[in-house]
Amino acid sequence: MSNDVKRVLWVDDEIDLLESHRIILEGKGFQITPVASGEDALVEVGKHTFDLILLDEMMPGMDGLTTLEEIKKVKPYIPVVMVTKSEEEHLMNQAIGKNIAEYLVKPVNPSQVLAVAKKILDAKRLQGDAATRDYVQKLNQLRSKLYGPMAPEDWVEVHRQLSQWDVDFDKINDDGLRQSHLSQKREYNIEFYRYIEREYPRWLKSGNGPVLSPDVFKTFVAPHVNDKKTTFFIIVDCMRLDQWMVLEPIIAEYLDISLDYYYSIIPTATPFARNSIFSGMYPDELAKVKPEIWEGGTADERSLNRFEDTLLVDQYKRLKLKAPGEPKYFKMSDMKEDEGFIKRLSSHQNAPVLAVVFNFLDILVHGRSQSRALQQISPDEAAFRSLILSWFSHSTLFDIIKHVAATGATCVITSDHGSILGTRGTVAYGKKDTSTNLRYKYGDNLNCDPKEAMLIKNPDMYRLPRFNLATTYLIASEDFYFVYPTNYNEYNRQFQNSFQHGGITLEEMIVPVATLRPKK
Repeated sequence: MSNDVKRVLWVDDEIDLLESHRIILEGKGFQITPVASGEDALVEVGKHTFDLILLDEMMPGMDGLTTLEEIKKVKPYIPVVMVTKSEEEHLMNQAIGKNIAEYLVKPVNPSQVLAVAKKILDAKRLQGDAATRDYVQKLNQLRSKLYGPMAPEDWVEVHRQLSQWDVDFDKINDDGLRQSHLSQKREYNIEFYRYIEREYPRWLKSGNGPVLSPDVFKTFVAPHVNDKKTTFFIIVDCMRLDQWMVLEPIIAEYLDISLDYYYSIIPTATPFARNSIFSGMYPDELAKVKPEIWEGGTADERSLNRFEDTLLVDQYKRLKLKAPGEPKYFKMSDMKEDEGFIKRLSSHQNAPVLAVVFNFLDILVHGRSQSRALQQISPDEAAFRSLILSWFSHSTLFDIIKHVAATGATCVITSDHGSILGTRGTVAYGKKDTSTNLRYKYGDNLNCDPKEAMLIKNPDMYRLPRFNLATTYLIASEDFYFVYPTNYNEYNRQFQNSFQHGGITLEEMIVPVATLRPKK
């Protein structure tokens, strides 16, 4: 028998009356095994393998629910469709509670049974076929846009559609489709890099570009601040749009969601982007106003975000928001901090803004390149999304969202930047005191392949701080990461297929901003 033929066990005490149904279904490619009792069904389940069971609920002797229980003991994963004459709600609840796949009410016709069987047995294949057709059609529409002038919002739509496909294809077992999609994303990132290379300095000079990192608090958080309820401002470090998309359905059960976007400044890295969010300033301006941030230059990257709490308070005062008091700031980086924050949450309700930074994703991104266990758990982007979903389901972040829903507060969730899966090394030339980052570097007189990274000789044009007259920056494009000429092969192998950030890609630069409000 062909592997494509699906075997169906049909259990009904009036099975002889369903002969015409059997003939029609077998004509559609199903093999039907008819039995007239629950006892006979158990015998067949013990002897043969079935893809689907149609089970009459009201039979003499062993009824449908009892038969269902016995079948689940032997073959718990066979999908079962319960068929009954009764529309009583308590019987439906009983059957659904016992994990049936579908519920049909007699009299049933062959087209109903066929539709249910296809939905259960062929769903992935049919979804895959539909996804392929939809992908080709919409991809052609996206590609046609590239031949005309692209505005910032056009690139947002491109990134939104590509990210949605990322998530959708996780559910479809089609390696060919996924590989084609990865190839398309690479092409779009090539064009996006050219766009940013051309337009980004113009945005900074004219001030007429999209919302950028320094504008995030003023644009998305400040309008919600009032003296009645605390506004939550949550930054999930290093969260991409596709990763947000897998969390969104869970959050939508509790709160209404409005989704916006902004562009992270470059380098798309925490010391630059997140400081800009909390201060409302570009890095060059911040270096003048608060030079102690950069004390030590490139030596201690980890300490460059140690002033976020005071930067937020200063920005709040500059904006002259009417709600009394000052914002409060918390950083979540370990379980004890998370648990303590939740216990003290009610004591923070007098603050006009409660800013909370979650570092878990960033820690996971950096830890993955050093941990074989994490690499095995999340070998690709799809598995990484699954890992993030698992974390979120048990996280303090989820607890905060449920608290927001219960109290009627407003919550703004965003990130400081995204990340990219680095697959190719490119050589960076610089001195020993050059910063050690993989997707961006700053130091004296740097150099690189201009096809694979942007060399910024004039930091002033990009609103970046100078440490001396020779300060230059390198910003990686596409999925490249920087390695030095010495020990090139060793470093190339070590960091290949690791998540990184700091460069210029759709994934790193276009950041989701979700505003969560109580359901109406």
